[in-house]
Parts: sequence; structure tokens; C-alpha cells
Amino acid sequence: MTTSTPGPLLIIESDVEWSVSGASYLRYFPYDEPYSHQQEAMRRIETAVQAGSDILFEGATGTGKTLAALVPALEHARETGKTVVITTNVHQQMRQFRREASAIADAEEIRAVVFRGKSSMCHIDVGYEECQALRETTRELVDTEQEVAELERQQEALLDRSTDGDLDAASARATVMDELTEMEEELSGLEDRATCRYYYQNLTADTTDFFDWLYADVRTPEDIYGYADQRGFCGYELLKEGIEGVDLVVCNYHHLLNPVIREQFFRWLGRDPDDVVAVFDEAHNIESAARDHARQRVTETTLARALTELDGIEDPRAGNARNVLETFHSALVESYDAALGVGERRGVDDDWTDLSIDNEDRRDELTLSFLRGYTGPGYETELDQAVELGRELDSRYERAYKNGETGTRTECPTLSAAEFVGDWVAESGDEGTYPVVSVRRREKQGDGTAAGGPGEDAGLTDSTETDSDLQPDAGEVYGRAELYTCIPSRVTRSLFDDLHASVLMSATLRPFEVTEDVLGLDTPETMAYGPQFPAERRRTYAVDGPALFARDRDDPQVQRTITETLEDAVRFTPGNTLVFFPSYSEAARYHERVSEGTHYLDEAGISARELRESFTDDDDGVLFTSLWGTLGEGVSYDGDDARTVVVVGVPYPHLDDRMAAVQDAYEAAFGDSGDDDAGWQYAVEIPTVRKTRQALGRVVRSPDDFGARILLDARYTERADVEMPGYAVRGAFPPEERTDIVDIDPEKLRYGLLNFYQGLGAYDGDPPWP
Repeated sequence: MTTSTPGPLLIIESDVEWSVSGASYLRYFPYDEPYSHQQEAMRRIETAVQAGSDILFEGATGTGKTLAALVPALEHARETGKTVVITTNVHQQMRQFRREASAIADAEEIRAVVFRGKSSMCHIDVGYEECQALRETTRELVDTEQEVAELERQQEALLDRSTDGDLDAASARATVMDELTEMEEELSGLEDRATCRYYYQNLTADTTDFFDWLYADVRTPEDIYGYADQRGFCGYELLKEGIEGVDLVVCNYHHLLNPVIREQFFRWLGRDPDDVVAVFDEAHNIESAARDHARQRVTETTLARALTELDGIEDPRAGNARNVLETFHSALVESYDAALGVGERRGVDDDWTDLSIDNEDRRDELTLSFLRGYTGPGYETELDQAVELGRELDSRYERAYKNGETGTRTECPTLSAAEFVGDWVAESGDEGTYPVVSVRRREKQGDGTAAGGPGEDAGLTDSTETDSDLQPDAGEVYGRAELYTCIPSRVTRSLFDDLHASVLMSATLRPFEVTEDVLGLDTPETMAYGPQFPAERRRTYAVDGPALFARDRDDPQVQRTITETLEDAVRFTPGNTLVFFPSYSEAARYHERVSEGTHYLDEAGISARELRESFTDDDDGVLFTSLWGTLGEGVSYDGDDARTVVVVGVPYPHLDDRMAAVQDAYEAAFGDSGDDDAGWQYAVEIPTVRKTRQALGRVVRSPDDFGARILLDARYTERADVEMPGYAVRGAFPPEERTDIVDIDPEKLRYGLLNFYQGLGAYDGDPPWP
């Protein structure tokens, strides 16, 4: 197959502009007048949303994508009783959306909220299950208090009547008093149980002022937390109440991509999925985010906890549950023992390391080991019994916590383990699912994390941690089984089918047909707008230096050329220079080699936010970082924050077994009979070029801004298309971006930068001279 790349949609004739200028949705536009390309985008989005279609909307920086999507979506939602949800996985964008929503609210009255997960807004720092139990007990307490108060009122009224000689009232009062005594005893018991004083205040105090304050502006989660905390309220629970029927919600991806959270979220909104118009920002990230949400994992530690839990259970199902879970536990250990050599075992550290267990012609090694080792009445029957027993135990733990018998809400490892093992044996052989076993070295026993360390099974606390022969000791290697979803449409297709309409927007969505395939979209509308700022205020250079293949990175001549080119870029930039590398190790290498500028290195243990602030406060800084880190995508470097951005090499991701599985899955799903490159294009090349395009977009952020973008690798040049066609990547850029790229030799880059920046009068005083 070949992936075509559509060009930008160029703007509009005057009659279209006239029709847009009178559009009713412009009441939601908070500024004087939209750009002409914004007007065209709004018109097309309005039409698509009214038809219930999905829209793929690519726009370079300055397109005004957010308002172009929100303005017609809000108009349609207001007319049809729907809610608009705008979502992102980038914190900085959440803040930007709040500002845009506040500006819209100033122009046209809307109710808008910014929604965040419970963990960041909890006043008492408890987990989800514990919070749920506390809420239920607190509500029961309040209900009982209200019943007692009502019975008190009844008995006092009946007492007055009986004092006046009403014998029927005296008899009725005796009945009420009996009921009151029972309720007071129940209340006394409830008062000894664990409750949440913040939620109690929600249920018993007047919250009118809170909601008046909430809707007076678009509040941040921090605002809500602070306001509620000062008044003794639970801001998160009030926010859940307050989002019902609102016009606009700003939230994180997981509120829509996680099916369980999504169902709850829509229930809080008081909307069916068909009553929601979703706007996804940075939509090129949906693919990886959906994959993360779909993964399922269980650790050896959780399996060991489940077996310890079952040892103390007197139930005929416990033996069967133990048999099937112990078999899987043994199979997991056997699988990683077989895959690890002695030298490899010594090299295992506290980061998870994947081991290869997949087979091309049969089930994976963990499943085969499990099936070989299992003896019993049938693993499906025993797994059903384990899940049933686990659910009963989980309910028992919840009752114990609500009744004040335990200080924390114990989770049930048997339930977690049994559900996972059932999914594993059913799905690990499915097309598009990749079974993985990983290992790490346990730092210490009883470390208080979910299942032995960071990144473990979600939701399990250390309350089930006990001594067990099956628990790994400190310093020992232990394992994890994972079902990894290769094709994200297994998660996203049903979401987009259920929503009324969606707008997926990004500066790097093309090729559209690839986005459509991997997310499972059905014939979406597409639109793309290229750079909107003056061409004379930007330069994009492809430096025809060495092709920075991994095998050549240690070559002294390659390093010398890269170093000298970077030094020229820094020296001839009137301001800060942002340099992206394929990895942190390469960033560290050239941080040591480059001699120009004030250096800032993105490395472990350094706050990314503080590093960025220090860098942008400088006027001759050089920031060395990885393209796959947190200081690139979604982070703006406006004006003097950064003038030149350099992408060193073609930053392909680490090509491990998972990536190979994704390639194979994409090839099987989307490859044509005459082309064996679909897997590579879908899984590796296109995401890498999108990352590169995102990096180039970190500079030149406004019409008055200016800057240079440098691609430092021969594979970006036109020459590569002829001399190394199997490695050239220039053709993967959209047409209008390719025309921006100027090929240049390494030793001539200094002259190109000098002429560009000097022509703009960017140097203070005399410019540097070659």
C-alpha cells in the first residue's frame, strides 16, 4: 500500500465568508473576528456535527483549532440539548482550554467546568474503593439522622395532641417512640463507623453559594479544591453533581478512553453517549493512549497475595481457586526462568524488562506452561469459582470497612488475579493481542505499593501483604504477565460509534487514512491547514550531514560533524536553542561535547517544569532533551523562549518485541497484497515523523514570532530520496511542509542562519561572524 498525503485546504471564496459572518454560532466566538481559515473550518465542522459525523482536523500552529472546533460544537449542543467535552492528555493544554472556555463564557453565557480525577482532589487522600465505601456510610449516617429528626418531630406533635386528650395520638406516639428508639440505636452504631466529614458537609450544609461561585467563571480543579476545603466541603463530589447538563467540560483522555470511567462520567453528565460531542486535542496521541488504557496486567506478587488470601478462607471454592491460580503462578515463574539466562538474570534491575514468550505457530510459552501444568476439573470452571468467591470476599471487605471493623478498605487480590487469568487464557492468542512476560528486581519487601513497586497492578494496596513462601524477597527477580493491545481500534471504535460526533484535531494528524484505520473511524470528514504565519519569518533546513544510524553514532567523524553543526546553530541563534535527540543518552553525549551556549540537560531527577523555566529565562541557553520526553510536544516556547529548534537524527522509537508485534498486527490488518511496508509505516515511520513535526512546531508560535527549524540528518534531504530511498523520510512530510525545507551542507548552515536572522534584525548589536 501507499499512503497519500493530502495538501492543505486553501481558503474560501467571498460568498462563503459572507455566509459565515452571519452564522449564529459566532456568538460563541470571544474575539473580534475569526481568521478566514477559521471561518472555513467552523463552517465545515458545523455541517459535520449536525450530520453526526467524525472530523479529522489538522492545523498548524496559529490555525485556531480550539475555537474553530468549540464554537460550532457549542451552538449545536445548545440547540439539541447536548454537551461538548473537550479532552487532551497534555496538562498545559488543559490550562489553555480553561482560558478559552472562560473567554467564551464572557461572550455568551455557558456553564463550563474543568474536570479532573479524584486522586488529585481528595481532601483525605484515600483510594477509589475506600472513598466509595466512605460515601455510602456517610450517606447512610445522614439519612438515619434525618429519619431520627423526622421521628422526633412526629413524636413531639403527637405529644402535644395527646396532652390535649387525644387518645389515638397517644397510641400513635407510643409506636413512633418504639421506632425512634430503634433508629437511635442504629444511629449510634453508624456514628462509630468510618465516614468522610467533607462529604458529610456536602449532604448537610447549604451548597447554593458553591454552585453560584462555580458557574460564575470557569474554575480550575485547584480553585475548586481550595474553595471547598476552606468551607469543609468535598469539592470533587460537588463537581460531580455540578456537571450534570453543563454546556462544556474540559477533561483528560482517560475520562473517555477508559470504558468504566466513561460510563460513570456520562452518568454524571446526565447524558447518553449520543448526547455528547467530543473534541480531542493532540489527537495523534489517541493511538498510544488507547493502547495504554487497554492493557491488562498481573504481577507475581498479586498472585502470591491471592494464594495467601485463599489459605485463610473456609469455603469449598477456595481449594479450586487456589489450584488454578497456583498453576498460573508456577507457569509464570517457569516462563521467565526459561527465558532468562544466568547473565541476563544478573542484569535485571528495578525497571521492568520484557522477555519474549510469543510463538508464531502456537500459543505463547506462558499459556503452554499453564496448560501443561494444570490438573483439575477444568480451569474454566475453577476460574469461574475463583471470580465468584473473589467478588464475595471483596464485598465482605467493603462491609468490614464501612462498619468500622478495619481502618482501610482491603482490596481482594483473588478477584484481580482470577479475572486476569481468565482474560489471559481467553485472549492471549487473539490477533492484535500480544502476550508479554516482564521481570524486575524487587527493591524491598512490603514496599507499600500496589504489587511490589511502581507500575504494578492498579488498585491493590499493601493491606493484603503477608509473609509467604511465594512472595519474592528483597533483591529477588519477580515477574509480571501482560496482555498488550496492538491495534487501538479495539478500544476506540465503539467510543466513536457511540458518540454523536467527534472532532479529532492536531497539528500532525496526516496521513488521514492511517488515523482513520488505526482508530476505527468510519469515513470521517477531513480538513488540513498548513502554516498560517508569514513564510519569511521562518526557515526550515535539512542539513545534509551524516545519516545518524544507530550503528554510526559512535563514529568519531560523525560525532565531530554533529557537534560542529550544533555549535554553529547555537552560535548563530540570537536567543535560546532547543535540541531534540532520539534518546536521552544521545542528549547527554552532546551536552558534554558542544561548547557553545549555557547548557541545560533533561535528565532523571530533574524537574522538567523547573528546567524549562530556567531555560526560557536565559537568553543564550541550549536545552538538550529526548524527542520522546516531556519537554517537546504540547509545550510552547513562545517568542524569546526559543528561537531555533534542532532535531538530531530520525528519532525512531526503540524497536523491541512489542513494536514488532504492533508492526505485524498493522501489516495483517491494513497491508495490501502487493506491499509489505504497511506495518512499518503505520507503527514506526508515521508516528516518528509526527513526533518530528511536533518538535519543529515548538518555535514560531504567533504571527510576530520568528525562528529556524533544523533537521540534522541526511535522510531528510531530497538527495536521500534518490540515493537512499529505503531510508529517506522527507516524503512522509505533508507537501506544503516539504516545500518549506531547504537542503544545506553542514558547513553552510552558519551562513544560512546568519542571513536569516540578520535579515529580520534579530541580533542585538553586531552579529556573530563565520
